[in-house]
Parts: sequence; structure tokens; C-alpha cells
Amino acid sequence: MGRSGWLLAGLLLVALNLRAPLTSLPPVVAQVSESLALTPAQAGLLTSVPVLCFALLTPPASVLIARIGPERAVLAAVAGVFVGQIVRSAGSSLPTALVGTAVLGAGITIGNVAVPVVIARDFRQRSAVVTGAYSAMMNVGSALATTLTVPLAALWGWQWALAGWAALAVVAFVAWGVTIRRSDDGAAGPSASGASGTTGTTGTTTAHRPHEGAPRRPHNGAPHRPHDGAPHLGRAMAVLTVLLCVAFAGQASSYYAVTAWLPEILQSRLGVDVVAAGGLAAPFQLCAVVGSLGAPIALGRRMPLRAVSLTLVVLWMALPAGMLLAPGATVLWVSLAGIAQGGNFTVIFMLIAQRAPSVAAARRASAVVQTVGYSFAALAPTVLGALRTASGGWTVPLLGVLAALTLMGATMAIATRPVRASGPAPGIA
Repeated sequence: MGRSGWLLAGLLLVALNLRAPLTSLPPVVAQVSESLALTPAQAGLLTSVPVLCFALLTPPASVLIARIGPERAVLAAVAGVFVGQIVRSAGSSLPTALVGTAVLGAGITIGNVAVPVVIARDFRQRSAVVTGAYSAMMNVGSALATTLTVPLAALWGWQWALAGWAALAVVAFVAWGVTIRRSDDGAAGPSASGASGTTGTTGTTTAHRPHEGAPRRPHNGAPHRPHDGAPHLGRAMAVLTVLLCVAFAGQASSYYAVTAWLPEILQSRLGVDVVAAGGLAAPFQLCAVVGSLGAPIALGRRMPLRAVSLTLVVLWMALPAGMLLAPGATVLWVSLAGIAQGGNFTVIFMLIAQRAPSVAAARRASAVVQTVGYSFAALAPTVLGALRTASGGWTVPLLGVLAALTLMGATMAIATRPVRASGPAPGIA
């Protein structure tokens, strides 16, 4: 397997760790609350702190990545995920659990920013496919944690059940360490010595030109974009970044609001019990894998990017609209929205990877988009709950989700308009 294969395998193992620790807690939150004597508000902190970390720590994470390079940043991210899960599970008090949760959130935040930078640098020509695979693996980890944590807790208790997911971080840490070691060895080979490589304006090979802490050519063999170290977005990319900030705010807010409240919405509108509601809500996470992989496949078959994006928006909107108009078809609406949320995440970050004028610009744009998006996402579950309390039902909250998705759709329609570029056409990987 070549360097690009090792790199992709390492990224996918890392991706397994970037959502699983978040979704492992909700299924056993009642046991955690009883064991630690938590109030509902305190238990809510354990689920909201990671999203707050995404919003608050993305800018410093971006600075860290610029200083140490994306490879070492990914390694730090996985280490943070491991330590955070162990500390969160080992403590017998709320402060210890919160410290572990914050460390966990910080690790995931670094990974959220670093992985798209690696994709933008090393897989630009295949960014749609690789971003889709990355998103799909995050959802696989999420689904595994949601499904298996309760059985594990029944066997060994909630602390061991939550800590057990740290094993994935160990595997990812070792695999990524091997990956960057192999890459470093490859960079020291003939191409690094000047036998081959693209010559820059200074006359040095690209293997020697420093950028983002990783002085070597992309592993897929594609030439570097000019000025890999320049963080300037340029006018077109700045406009796109603003649009994607709005779009990702709608995407992330809707995702976390639906994830937090969908089981209760189903109980209220369908009259089912807790177990049945959990089963009906499961496709929202599981079907995201289909969307994450399906969007790049559709783009690879030359379907217009705007058409793919707007199709995903309509499928996303099917959930709130369907629950308002035809709740009897819940499984269909939940499945369609699951496909859409996975695919839409892929399209947003694929746009950054493909259209950023440099690797540093991709890092900067990704950090800005995630900071804005996760800031709104951190508030979304609370706002939806407040709307539920104020209105006395779920109609107004569902209309709120529908409004957020409508705004997201409008901005994605603008962001995905065709552009004239000398490089590969946007959306084609």
C-alpha cells in the first residue's frame, strides 16, 4: 500500500474517534446521573461542553496546527480523546467528569480542524470522496457507540462502558504514528534530495518548501497549490467562507438539536415509549453513512454540485416538515434526514478543500466556518427546549428547525453556483 493509502487508512481510523465519545454518553446518561448524583442541568453540561469546545477552541486549534503541522496535531487530537475519555469515566464527581469532558472536547476540536487540512493538502483531486469517507467513518463511530454502550454498561457498568471506547483512540494513535513515520521516511527519499519534484519560484523542489509544518508533496501525486503557506483567502474564498458559515450554522444547529430532542419528539407525537423512540431515531445517525458516501459518488458521475446540494437540503427538510404533516411516516423522514445530514456535511467541507487557494487558507476557512457553526450548535438544543416550553408543544420548535434548514438551503444554493477555475471543476473528484 502506497503512502496515500496509509494516509487515508490513518485518517479513517482517526475519524472513528471524532464522534463516538459524544454519542456514547446519552444512552447511559441516566446511570451516570444516578451514580454522580447529578441534576438534569448538570447532566446536560456533560453533553453540551464538547460542542462549546468546538466553538471556543477552534481558533486556538487552528493556531496550534499552523505551529506544529497537521500530522502532529492529529496525533495530539487522538491523545486528547483518549485521555479525556479515561478521565471522564474514572472520576466519581461532577468536576472530574467535566474536566475529562473538556479534554475530550479539546481533542476532538483539534481533529475537526486538522483532518480537513490534511485532506485539502494531500487529497485535493479526490477531496469529495475522501471527505465523504471521513464523514462516513465519523457516523459509523457514532452509530457503534450509540448501539453498543448500553449492552456494555449492562455487563461492566457505565464507567467501563464509556472508557472502553478509548481503545479506538489507542488504535488510531498507533496507526497515525506509523503513517506519519512512513511519510517522513518517504520524504527523506529521492524526491526530497532533489531528484524529482515541482520547482517553485525560488528554484527549490516542493519536497523542501515548508508549508503548514509538512514539507513534502501531496501523497496523491498532485502538485502543490501556489503559496501553500499563505493564509490569505482572497475575495472569492472570503465570500464563500461567509456563505458556508451560515450554511454550517444551519447544518450543525439542526443536527445537534435533532440529536438531543428527536426521541422526545417521537414520544410526544407518536405516543411511543422510550425504547421504541430510541429505535425510531437510530436511522438519523446510521443513514448518514449513505449520504456521506453517496454525495461524492453522485459528484463523481458528473451530477451538478448545486443539484446534489439542493437535493440534500430537501431531504434534510423532510424531517421537520414530515413530523408536522405526516408523523406516521416517521421512519422515512428520519432516514431521509440522516442521509442528508451526512451528505451535506461532506459537501460543505469538500467546498473548502477544493476552492481554497492554499492549504493555509483552507485551514483558516475551516476554522472560521467551524467556530461560527458550532457556536450556534451549542445553543440550539437549549433554544429548541425553550421553544417547546414556551409554546407547550413541538410544532413551533419543528418550525424553527425548518426555518434554519431553509436559510441553510438558500446559502448553499449560492455557495455551490458554478465557478470558472483553471483547476478541477468544483464537485468533481
